[in-house]
Amino acid sequence: MEAKTDFHLPIMEKKPQGYAQMMPAQKGHDKDPKYTAKPEFAAAVLKAIEPYPIPEGVKYTYGTAGFRMKAHAGLDHVVFTVGMVACLRSKSRNSSVIGIMITASHNPPEDNGVKIVDPMGEMLESDWEQHATDLANIESNSVVDKYTELVNELLLDGLRELHHVQPRIVFARDSRSSGPHLVKALKASLDALQVDYHDYGVLTTPQLHYMVRCLNTLTTPYYYGEPSEKGYFKKMADAWVKVMHGRTNYGSLTVDCANGVGGPKLQELIKYLPKSGQGAIDIRVVNDNIANPDALNFECGADFVKTRQRAPPSSKAAPMDRCCSLDGDADRIVYYFLDENQKFQLLDGDRIATLAAVFIGEMVQNAGLADQLKIGVVQTAYANGASTEFLDVVLKLPTVCTSTGVKHLHSAAHRFDIGIYFEANGHGTVLFSDLAIEIIKEAKPQSPAQEHALESLVALTDLINQAVGDAISDMLLTEVSLSHKCWDPQQWKNTYFDLPNRLERVEVEDRTLFVTEDADRKLIAPPGAQDFIVKQQRLYMKGRSFARASGTEDAVRVYAEAHSQAEADRLALAVAGMVREKGRRYQYTG
Repeated sequence: MEAKTDFHLPIMEKKPQGYAQMMPAQKGHDKDPKYTAKPEFAAAVLKAIEPYPIPEGVKYTYGTAGFRMKAHAGLDHVVFTVGMVACLRSKSRNSSVIGIMITASHNPPEDNGVKIVDPMGEMLESDWEQHATDLANIESNSVVDKYTELVNELLLDGLRELHHVQPRIVFARDSRSSGPHLVKALKASLDALQVDYHDYGVLTTPQLHYMVRCLNTLTTPYYYGEPSEKGYFKKMADAWVKVMHGRTNYGSLTVDCANGVGGPKLQELIKYLPKSGQGAIDIRVVNDNIANPDALNFECGADFVKTRQRAPPSSKAAPMDRCCSLDGDADRIVYYFLDENQKFQLLDGDRIATLAAVFIGEMVQNAGLADQLKIGVVQTAYANGASTEFLDVVLKLPTVCTSTGVKHLHSAAHRFDIGIYFEANGHGTVLFSDLAIEIIKEAKPQSPAQEHALESLVALTDLINQAVGDAISDMLLTEVSLSHKCWDPQQWKNTYFDLPNRLERVEVEDRTLFVTEDADRKLIAPPGAQDFIVKQQRLYMKGRSFARASGTEDAVRVYAEAHSQAEADRLALAVAGMVREKGRRYQYTG
């Protein structure tokens, strides 16, 4: 069912308001809550959660990617509680639509996960991650008490009482076989809470983020688009045709879809794209078998290509053919090709960011807006030093380094009129501020070249999914950037030469011993660790290294780069040895 302009019509499954959730508490001591759960509401929730108990001895944590784990390790209990948190979040935002996505991205098929999408299509606000963590770890017989506690903490203050606001939720899942069971648990939660909701079925993660943003901007000056799959495809395809005016896309593009949901969605988008004439593009879809759940991310996909530094074994690409790989839920992308010597060449998120910066920078310059629009690029410590130097020295664009995690990059990108951010793993997008969009649309061209540049920039604001990193949108951005420059993949690769680097994973007994600052680039614990890294860096030309604890496992990742591969290897191994030794000897108490 397609979304309608009136959100309260067919998009939502409206719930009869048979009972209110809360009632005023008995007056008493100052510490008494303002509201308590009505008995019928409490009974409905406890009955609904009964089939989804929390396993004994587990601990769940809501991270950058939400909750992610083995699908049968109590995830249905977590999904039930996520429904409750999303309900609270919608109420706290005065009935704004909140999204819930059931996916585990690039993880193996037996995993799954769930995350919450905020009103403008962003990641869940950081302060709310702890609320999601707390509720997920509560025993089933105590969830109503915890929910009531959160109602009083988050929805009631001296100025507002939002507990009575009707929440609105939309959700979707990827192609994993565990998805239908988790959706059942989610619906049980939302039904017990009497939430208005809509099930979008199977979507890519970026599509759900798009839907949420569209639904919350329908009647505002910031209208983002039609909240349906057709609206998503048509907006992107129409923008592609406009931005490709006067440009030609050469050759074919082979897209590895990781045997995930991106396969059928890309096939659907292709129906909207021109097959000849202006904007014609030849996309060849491979690894799109979602009928076999065990094929998901197996020897294919963006994570496989990035970590293995090779094309999927199924690849039949010839030298100089453009290829790219999406991940399982189509929110990450990396490019690659075989050069004329049959050597694999990776074009990762750093490369996509610099290519986008080249194209957008030239369009802003050609449009005569260079003095009015500030373009910046956001990276993490994992970005190759050569890419940062290229941005700083050649393109003369400001760069910002943030902690690892999309939410940090997305937030930093908002500091610029046009903020470009990509992690090296291929997750990223471009953000245009409201002021930038206004300046671009109101600019009066003084020549045909300026008019063309302005039209290109306007089209880019629609082509790019500004809610979140979107592999399909980023693919089209990359293709138009290459078409504009008339570059083949080797010319793209030659814009700068990566410093040789090495990434090591060191298992430790307790990753919390390793504490960083300065966007993960400096260790403040254990004592002496950073001094050791600094001394080692000075031994090698262009030496740079850092160590940061994993967010999900007791391991520390060590990155090193230097002028030669041998030097990068020695630097990485020296720092990894220090991490291994310090991990056994020190305990951080700061």
